[in-house]
Order: sequence, then structure tokens, then C-alpha cells
Amino acid sequence: MFALPDSWVWDFWTADDGERYHLFFLFASKALKDPERRHYRAGIGHAVSTDLAHWTRVEDVLVHAASPAFDDLATWTGSVVRHPDGTWLLFYTGATLAASGSNEQRVGLATSPDLYSWTRHPTPVAEADDRWYEPLDGGWHDWAFRDPWVFADPDGNGWHMLVTARGNTGPVDDRGVVGHCWSPDLRTWEVREPLSRVGQGFGHLEVLHTVEVDGHHFLLFSCPGRDLSAARRAAGAAGGTWAATAGSALGPYDLAGASVISPPGLYVGRLVPLRDTGEWRFLAFVHQTPDGGFGGTIIDPLPVSVVDGRLVVG
Repeated sequence: MFALPDSWVWDFWTADDGERYHLFFLFASKALKDPERRHYRAGIGHAVSTDLAHWTRVEDVLVHAASPAFDDLATWTGSVVRHPDGTWLLFYTGATLAASGSNEQRVGLATSPDLYSWTRHPTPVAEADDRWYEPLDGGWHDWAFRDPWVFADPDGNGWHMLVTARGNTGPVDDRGVVGHCWSPDLRTWEVREPLSRVGQGFGHLEVLHTVEVDGHHFLLFSCPGRDLSAARRAAGAAGGTWAATAGSALGPYDLAGASVISPPGLYVGRLVPLRDTGEWRFLAFVHQTPDGGFGGTIIDPLPVSVVDGRLVVG
């Protein structure tokens, strides 16, 4: 388990340098007292491990920038990839507050030669385009364009970014879509139309990423019960980390048929491949403890399998 004595930790992502696993995580001081206040005090921390279970914290990566900036409120969830020239790139969510008080989210970039020393780039690389995505103050509690997941095109045509986003049509509680951007070089990004449709039962699809396990493609994402559509809530659906079968890393995704795979109390589940065996392991943070409190820790890895074409954890 990864836990800090003086801070809560929650959303996270990983990178593998060939010798160590690197854990990048959101953290905020417990001096805030109320864990619900953590979101606007979030920074990005860093820890390393050889087994995904025993972690050593190292120097933090980013905190919010000085105002005015697109990330002057908080730095949130992202992903790390390595450029062919050896540079590591961290794509992260930068949050700021609009004059209306709405939370605006854009995708930022930091670079590193070694995963330890990071340089923040001053301007965002991508933001929502209202041709396809919900505009600012569109009726939801934030302007969602966050949690970038970046991966190389399977056919060698540049790079793709999947983003937590919302479409600009349909019921307000049912606009969650898989946002999409494309880049030829990891530096310049073109915002494209989403890879899924509105009306699939989700207000948003948080911290999404794609995996291929035993020849089966899946899209993983998280959505709490309160942000499901009215229809899903009426049907008794619970929140958690969801898995949808997929035709490929770029879809199509069976969001209507998605199901929760995370054990109770866990959130933002991710699959991480073991370097030596290629097997997958499930990591998540403890959102709710058995007594109903906020956990703020990251679990030890759990095994993953595919049963009858569906992803199973544990």
C-alpha cells in the first residue's frame, strides 16, 4: 500500500523506465481537515518501486502555477509517455476558475530527461472545442477537458490523447464522452471530435485509459454514482471503475454495456503491466473506508483476468 502520514493521495498514473515503476499521484495536506477540500489544493507527487507494492517517495513534480495561468488553481490527473528522442512527457490537467466561478480544465505539458526533474510548459496544449464539446458554463459543475491519456497510434501515425470530456447535446447528466486529440509529434495537438456518443449513461468518464488483455481490448474509466445518468441511477447502478469492451484502442467502445470492475470502496482503478511477465495488475485508491471515511491511500496490486470476454479483478 502507498500512504503518506501527512497527506491524502488519490488519482494516479504510472510509467516504467525499465528498472523502476514510477507512480505519479495527486496529493493534498491533511491539514485541510476536510478531504472534500483536497481538489483545489492538489499537487502532483512522485514515488518509485520495483514491485508496485513497496514505494519510496521522491521529489514532487508540480503544484499550481502563479496566477494568472491556466493551471493556477490545481494540477490534476494525467499520463506520462516517452518521446522517441528519449524525453519523457507528462500531460496533465491544469485547472483555473473562470469569472463565473466555473472550474475550467485544459491539458498542460511538462518535460523531463529522467522522470525526476520536470520543466513546465507555460501554455496549454489542448482545450475543449465547442464544435463538439460542452462550452463553458454549459450546465455541468465544471468545464470538463481533463485526465489526458496519451499513446502511440497503433499504425504508426502519430499519437492519440483520450480526454475526459462532455458532448454539447443531450440531457445534462448524460453527456459524458471519450474526448480525442491527435498529434504528429507529441508537442502540437489537434482537438478532434469525440470517439463516443452522448447518451451512454454517464455524466463524465474520468481517468480513462485503454488496455489489451489476452487479446481483448477494453476501455477503463471511473464514474461515481452521483454522476451517472438518471436512467442508470434509477436502475440501481453503483459508481466505481468501469470497463467497456472495445474494438481497438480507438474504439468503438461499448459504453452502454460497461460494468463496474472495482471492489467496493475503490476508485480510479488502473491496469499496469508487469515488466517481466506481461501480466496485468489492478491498482486503485481507497475512496471510502469500511467506516465510511475517505481513505486517501493506494492499494497493493490485485490480479486481473478475462472471463468470457469480460475483465475481472481479483
